[in-house]
Amino acid sequence: MSMNSEMKPPIPVLRSFDEAKTKEFYVDFLGFRVDWEHRFETGTPLYMQVSRGSCVLHISEHFGDSTPGAGIRIEVAELASYLDGLRAKSYRHARPGEAQLQPWGLREITISDPSGNRLTLYSE
Repeated sequence: MSMNSEMKPPIPVLRSFDEAKTKEFYVDFLGFRVDWEHRFETGTPLYMQVSRGSCVLHISEHFGDSTPGAGIRIEVAELASYLDGLRAKSYRHARPGEAQLQPWGLREITISDPSGNRLTLYSE
């Protein structure tokens, strides 16, 4: 094994319990796009990839793929502007406030998806 092997950024797998609510949150509210969807057959759990810019997430309805309530951190350029856009959508399940300056120098805000996964959006 070469120690010079390049590693790519990890792709988190987040648990989902409701396809419609999950798509409403990630696509309609946060502005991700669905890159692809997979089911072994009709009526089986959904596994999909969503992305926004270089942020890529896998979302799974499969039991055991991930633990509900996971926490991930996503760096967002122009965070204040992005949050303004989210608030303008008047999404009924999340109304993010302002990102707060943390003692470590980053502005952060945490938003939970419909399955309880926590997305901490941050910027310098």
